[in-house]
Amino acid sequence: MATESPVSSPLTTASTRRRSRAADLPLASTTVPRRRRPRNDLWLALVFIAPAAIGFVVFLAWPTVRGIYLSFTSYNLLTEPEFTGLQNYARLVQDSIFWHSMVVTVEYVLINIVIQTVVALFIAVMMHRLTKSTFVRGIVLAPYLVSNVVAALVWLWILDTQLGIGNEMLAALGLDRIPFLQSDVWGIPSIALINVWRHVGYTALLIFAGLQSLPETVYEAGRIDGASEWKMFWRITVPLLRPILSLVLIITVIGSFQVFDTVAVTTQGGPANATNVVQNYIYNLAFGRFQFGYASAVSVALLIVLSIITIIQYRLTRSGESDLD
Repeated sequence: MATESPVSSPLTTASTRRRSRAADLPLASTTVPRRRRPRNDLWLALVFIAPAAIGFVVFLAWPTVRGIYLSFTSYNLLTEPEFTGLQNYARLVQDSIFWHSMVVTVEYVLINIVIQTVVALFIAVMMHRLTKSTFVRGIVLAPYLVSNVVAALVWLWILDTQLGIGNEMLAALGLDRIPFLQSDVWGIPSIALINVWRHVGYTALLIFAGLQSLPETVYEAGRIDGASEWKMFWRITVPLLRPILSLVLIITVIGSFQVFDTVAVTTQGGPANATNVVQNYIYNLAFGRFQFGYASAVSVALLIVLSIITIIQYRLTRSGESDLD
């Protein structure tokens, strides 16, 4: 019986030919190219961060922790710290000199903050609206480049009751000499004005940087609506500057509460504790009476006060919000 040969269909033949041609071709690599792993810059970043981190730990974090510990001890550098619990804080509550120094410090802060912020805002707006001269900006910032001690010494000579050029000018005008740094009335305002003179340029520079970030279109819209420069200042500039002004207030308040070198050079806290700010009181306790434990307790109390004031300022001024959003 004859075997019947299968008949190949055209479709099968074409498929067979394609397979045979594919077999004759060289095998293509089916390996997927490996992606290059991203470079790990963690160690490089740590190298750059290390100097600042070491400085932060050595000069800020560790002294803070050490000071909090010493605030619960009796320590005078000659013996080991002796743990006394809350005894220093109980003494702090009843310390009339501490509360007086706190009142004096608050008086200084209020005078310094109000005058410095108003003058700095005025200078920054004038620089932004009237001139873009780098030379003018340099002149405004120049007093900030002078150290606190040098500035205090210069103003101590200017305001001296007998030999100061300031009182010589008053005498030449037929006015009475004023004991600017020797009076319990003029002491704190004089110290505040000295520090305003030195820091107002830096504060103005911060506000000026904020003014440059404001869009010019809002001012153009105000001019089209017929708004005057005064009205645009209150309705546009001040509301849009709220985050910057909040930052400036927080920085200046913290710095003002820490005033020390100007007082130490000019009045040493006198006369009769009239200019004895908290930092000067802490210095006298630690390095004058060697009561480092109690001085640390006063420092911790000041830290708590500053933290509370900063939180309140941040909440009230809504520094995290902007009218540009």
